[in-house]
Amino acid sequence: MNEFELIAHLTRALPTNDSVLVGPGDDCAVLDLGMKDRVLLFKTDAVVEGIHFTADTPPEKIGHKALARCLSDIAAMAGTPTCALVTIALPRDFKVEVLEGIYRGMSALARRHDVAISGGETTTNPERLLISIALVGWAPRGKATLRSGAKVGDAIFVTGQLGGSLAGRHLDFEPRLAEARWLAAQFPIHAMMDVSDGLAGDVRHILNASRVGAVLLGKSIPISRAAKERTRDLSAAAEGQPSAPLAPGPRKSRLLAALTDGEDFELLLTVASRDAVPLLDTWRTQFPDVPLTCIGRITAGSGLKIKTEHGVHELEAHGYVHFA
Repeated sequence: MNEFELIAHLTRALPTNDSVLVGPGDDCAVLDLGMKDRVLLFKTDAVVEGIHFTADTPPEKIGHKALARCLSDIAAMAGTPTCALVTIALPRDFKVEVLEGIYRGMSALARRHDVAISGGETTTNPERLLISIALVGWAPRGKATLRSGAKVGDAIFVTGQLGGSLAGRHLDFEPRLAEARWLAAQFPIHAMMDVSDGLAGDVRHILNASRVGAVLLGKSIPISRAAKERTRDLSAAAEGQPSAPLAPGPRKSRLLAALTDGEDFELLLTVASRDAVPLLDTWRTQFPDVPLTCIGRITAGSGLKIKTEHGVHELEAHGYVHFA
């Protein structure tokens, strides 16, 4: 089983109760604890040495990433984070100064977003460092943005630029919390999530949850400078080869990186087509330093297609999947 097959298998018969409005399958659990004006958002996430960072990664950046991943999921639901608990599992030869750096990185990010770090747990993990964050937040009642609301005809948008995260951005990205709350307050956002495993994989989560299809516009995908630099030397190797959709080549390999690299932690959202132009116009005045790009549309049926210079065809590429 890959990651998503395993999740579906393990969660199909979990106990629940009346407080659970949204359970497994979205960015956060959504809980109704009887507050008149808001619902609770609850999220947990982990980073593991050798998977999400290396032994020589600066400790402050490890701490930043550990908390920022959870904050990005709160952003995906247009929420406000409030309190975190930290579980840290350590090899027996751990260094205190490394842990101090990790907590400095977490604390600096937490202070910027008014998040309390109010406890946690320490334990032993013989081989490698592991950090798990449990985060609580809230969203206005009726305003938490889910993956399941995309509608046929919606425009698909993404913030920022995609691809090339291994150049360093995966360690120091800023969660789009302010942007997400602004979006939900200003426009009827039909569906939203954060791009953590690659656009090609994550857009499928929205499609599956909403029971729709989509066409992406290859020329409109915003490709980061890091992705362009990482793939610029492939053009010489591809010269003289037959041309095919997403085959190696200057633009195509960059596009593939933007679709599959993962850990971009940008917002992926859908809105009614009538709101697309007003959204772009007002976004530019509110967030001039953060690009917002229309990258496709939601269609009837199922499946994910991409439009390139070769026409419209099924998108075979997927994002990162654990255990695959």
